[in-house]
Amino acid sequence: MTVNPDNLVLLFTTTCGASGELLGSDEKETVQLVWQVLNLITKKPGPVNEVLVKPEGGCMSEECVEVTGISAEALISAAPLDEALSQFNERLCSEINTSAGNSFCLCTDGQLHLRQVLHPEASSKNVLLPECFFSFFDLRKEFNKCYPPEADRKDLDLQSMADCHTFSCPEKVNEKFETGTCSKMERIDDNTVIRARGLPWQSSDQDVARFFRGLNIAKGGAALCLNAQGRRNGEALVRFENEEHRDLALQRHKHHMGSRYIEVYKATGEDFLKIAGGTSNEVANFLSRENQVIVRMRGLPFTATAEQVLQFFSPSCPVTDGSEGILFVRFPDGRPTGDAFVLFSCEEHAENALKKHKEILGKRYIELFRSTAAEVQQVLNKYSSAPLIAVAPAPILPVVPQPTFVPSTIAAVVGTRDCLRLRGLPYDASVQDILLFLGEYTADIRPHGVHMVLNQQGRPSGDAFIQMRSAERAYLAAHRCHKRSMKERYVEVFPCSAQEMNIVLMGGSLSRSGLSPPPCKLRRKCLWAVGLLLSAVRAGRCHLSSNPKQPTTNTDKTQKGHIIEKSLESPSGITSHSKKLWSCSGCCWREGFYTLLVAELWWQTLMVKGSVDQAACFFMCNILQGREWAKV
Repeated sequence: MTVNPDNLVLLFTTTCGASGELLGSDEKETVQLVWQVLNLITKKPGPVNEVLVKPEGGCMSEECVEVTGISAEALISAAPLDEALSQFNERLCSEINTSAGNSFCLCTDGQLHLRQVLHPEASSKNVLLPECFFSFFDLRKEFNKCYPPEADRKDLDLQSMADCHTFSCPEKVNEKFETGTCSKMERIDDNTVIRARGLPWQSSDQDVARFFRGLNIAKGGAALCLNAQGRRNGEALVRFENEEHRDLALQRHKHHMGSRYIEVYKATGEDFLKIAGGTSNEVANFLSRENQVIVRMRGLPFTATAEQVLQFFSPSCPVTDGSEGILFVRFPDGRPTGDAFVLFSCEEHAENALKKHKEILGKRYIELFRSTAAEVQQVLNKYSSAPLIAVAPAPILPVVPQPTFVPSTIAAVVGTRDCLRLRGLPYDASVQDILLFLGEYTADIRPHGVHMVLNQQGRPSGDAFIQMRSAERAYLAAHRCHKRSMKERYVEVFPCSAQEMNIVLMGGSLSRSGLSPPPCKLRRKCLWAVGLLLSAVRAGRCHLSSNPKQPTTNTDKTQKGHIIEKSLESPSGITSHSKKLWSCSGCCWREGFYTLLVAELWWQTLMVKGSVDQAACFFMCNILQGREWAKV
């Protein structure tokens, strides 16, 4: 927009905190407004004016007192921000005589005075800024237009610039955030996107825009992130009009939204498109209506129709364009998900609609939430796109041989290392994030070969296993991708075998000390059976011997219930058969019952048909199942 103002108003602000290049970065309040008017026609400057502002927080920093010379006593009688702005506007209009048609435009030394100080503070205090604060000239940029780059800014003089430079293209500050759509095919500059973390779960895109007030957010550039359950996770991706505004946004790291501080980090255009980008024409048409308020409905009956939704909201909150203002969310096969989005023409209608939260439609109560265009895209992308892995994937066991569960202190699980183990994943990482992380090696992943590891509570553990087509490709992928970043976290990548992967996926653990088998599901029954056997030994119904091959009497050779009890504290006395033995997936080992149980069942027959450890396992299983083919 081109303007030719009659006057320039050089404005300077001071906060009770940092100054200079850090002005506004510490979220401190304004304590002083200083301005001077320059008539561009006569080239004559006016007097320097000042208005003190009383901060709500109270104390001033030592730097502020030293730079400004303002005392704390002087601020006691000062006016609060809203009254100080009114005084500024009245005195300025009176000096310029705007009633006679004289125009003016603000001019500041850099961007900070307006974008990082006055606009954020006025937004947080619900103070309405005069219209003149939404356009201004950046004196530094105008200086670069007027003088060569090597010129010294210390010689900057507004009156001398006015003699040789025309002030015609002021910068604009967006008064309102504009919603809109974003296509996945759109190219977005990585240097214009940030990630905000720590948002209240009920915050909207308008709340995010209000937090970044003073900085120009691109149309539809505030996208709230959802978790795997479709609920907001307290993060948002924000796209600004240029890199300069992105850098100013990063200075608001740990500024407050209400009582919560918000973390601000760099992000990429790819991150933004993953959240806000869409390809559906139906969604684009639905969101093409501008200045609409979106409400999300959750928990709809699967048989709900557009007419029932219209009747649910009427007459106090009519839906925009009737049934055309309702978008049902469906699976790829056309089945309803129970979610829908509804458009309302104004805030009043939307507020009336939200009052119907948890009212009944059919036989179900309906949850209502204020939504955003980016949330519509995310929900539709989640349900409409084909899943990357099947909902009920084929079992791993037919693909990977069943491992023998033995403690890592006894035997190690070995095999071809044609799998990858990813450790340190972000807890919100999805299968798609992993595929993007692996890049060119995604083509080497077997079908249904991405396996997320969950903890005992069913939540992501930060680990995942990938089945690759060959050990060579697994090694190359581990070498190239090790400690590569995913969502600001580096991820460790190691090659592993399919047997190791299978043990962990079935509940075991893999650490530097080795593999541990999964917990026994019959642990309590197993311990009960151990106690029963030991009681039988102590009661004299079973015989004790130090060598399973040498019974003490001839009658012991035919006794079915011959039991040997041996402490593992003296491993030299354990036979080669006994060293292999462990019962019920090793739960006795893990529980600290370092007791070795060996059952001699028809010993002469067992020496031909099987090993001692197999016999003992058969013996324990039949005890648990209530069979008494061993006399104890």
